[in-house]
Amino acid sequence: MDYQKILDTIYKEMSYRDVKGKVASYIPELAKIDRRKFGMHVYCGTNDHFHFGASDEKFSIQSISKVFTLSMAMQIMGESLWDRVSVEPSGDPFNSLTQLEKESGIPRNPFINAGALVISDILVDQLKDPKKELLEFVRKITGEDDIDYDMNIASSEKSTGYRNVALVNYIKALGNIKCDVEPIVDFYFHQCSLAMSCRQLAKAFMIFANRGKILENGTKILKPKTVKRINALMQTCGFYDEAGEFSFQVGLPGKSGVGGGIVAIHPDNYSVAVWSPILNEKGNSELGMKALERFTTLTGVSVF
Repeated sequence: MDYQKILDTIYKEMSYRDVKGKVASYIPELAKIDRRKFGMHVYCGTNDHFHFGASDEKFSIQSISKVFTLSMAMQIMGESLWDRVSVEPSGDPFNSLTQLEKESGIPRNPFINAGALVISDILVDQLKDPKKELLEFVRKITGEDDIDYDMNIASSEKSTGYRNVALVNYIKALGNIKCDVEPIVDFYFHQCSLAMSCRQLAKAFMIFANRGKILENGTKILKPKTVKRINALMQTCGFYDEAGEFSFQVGLPGKSGVGGGIVAIHPDNYSVAVWSPILNEKGNSELGMKALERFTTLTGVSVF
């Protein structure tokens, strides 16, 4: 498979001028991002890398970080985690409060904001320094020590994150939050502010394509059973209430973020990350989704 030729074809075919969405503005710092940015990186199971554009430029990964925190929580809690968060697609916007009352404070899945905040509560409760340990986890699976939080983004999120504060308070009132609200949202805002490049994201997500092992050295990070669960959740819940469309068009498990990043994996084959900050009405990268659809079409490879 000539991945570089395929990526070059995608880069020539696509432009930010071809999409009509907008850069996220509800977090003020995200509104400053140049809408023309576009990069893509493929990391293969053969340990080869292929890329184009702004693939080595860091950006705020936002909700993609929820895959990392879920991985850490599953290592701690095992199957008991599912007593506190469900595994079903929500069908509602990622920051919705409407289902919580009816479902007794149990969020539909760990990738909507309510579910990710319950995961944050678990990590704040169980870890001595969750912000430090999250960084250590991500740096370990990438082998790159320069990954860090973007403090401007974290501060910007805190200044506008009233709905997330409301979600934690609401879930706490329904009995599914143990810790105080402030450290939970502080950790959550920091995790969303993680700054990574497409290359770093592709390296990080290779553990989900490689049965829980770091490809470069074989270090086991996650159990195969845990990887199976996470990949299933990415397939069904990884794109807010557009997961069905992503499965239909692209056919890979993956996760998106409102920073414009998307990461997807093909088990035993590759991980691929794309970044374009222009979002569609569902909050997913419009150009990123088109690029990944072309990628699986041109390669002829998906999970289906």
